[in-house]
Amino acid sequence: MIITSPQNPRMQLVRALLTRRAERDSSRTFVIEGVRLAEEALSANWTAHLVLTSSQLSERGREVAAGFAAGGAEVVEVEPRLLEALSGTESPQGILAVMQRTDLPPPAPANFIVVADGIRDPGNLGTLLRTCNAAGVQAVFLTPGTVDAFSPKVVRAGMGAHFRLPIHSLDWKKIIRFCRVDSHPPLRLLLAEAAEGTSLWQADLRAPLALVIGGEAEGASPEALSAVDGCVAIPMPGKSESLNAAVAAAILLFEVVRQRTS
Repeated sequence: MIITSPQNPRMQLVRALLTRRAERDSSRTFVIEGVRLAEEALSANWTAHLVLTSSQLSERGREVAAGFAAGGAEVVEVEPRLLEALSGTESPQGILAVMQRTDLPPPAPANFIVVADGIRDPGNLGTLLRTCNAAGVQAVFLTPGTVDAFSPKVVRAGMGAHFRLPIHSLDWKKIIRFCRVDSHPPLRLLLAEAAEGTSLWQADLRAPLALVIGGEAEGASPEALSAVDGCVAIPMPGKSESLNAAVAAAILLFEVVRQRTS
């Protein structure tokens, strides 16, 4: 069977998941696109319910689709023009997959957590997740007001981090409980702050910590400011007032790595 109509129920399902957070939340599914992301999901043993392919799909991509089919996914071919209409990229690769969300648990004990506080830009959050995965962060907590981590742009920018990194949406009450009550030893909550705080180069980041990264426009929320134990700043001798949230996080995270491995 080849899907030839945009009104096909499978096409409507994928379109709804791509455009509506409520649909993703209620079904606990989301969409991935591209061969590399599909490979990452397959190698991490995440479950695909539906895989849409086109005749443009490479042999490498067909092997991935076959892997999902072996795991029970429905694999359906779609006319290239229809799959391109769903694509969020300039050069579609001919594969979309509907994935079941898997809630990876935070580790116990934890010693390296990131809190994304009100980050609203999908590209920034996706890049942050990718960087956290590379730096060995054990889990990322998303506060209310943060963009949906499973939206298409975030998933695309995450480059597979979603399949390896525990990602949880929590309110500040639960975050504080995790850091100060459930974690042994407790995690120190540190806020990345552009203007104030201990210089990154002087701060001791070897002890268990949760690093809070505030949003791009408004910075950290009042809840974050009242919860943290201190602030850490990146020295900036230039004239810029602040850094992109994901860039700032990368500098801070790899300073943690440096201190803990040196």
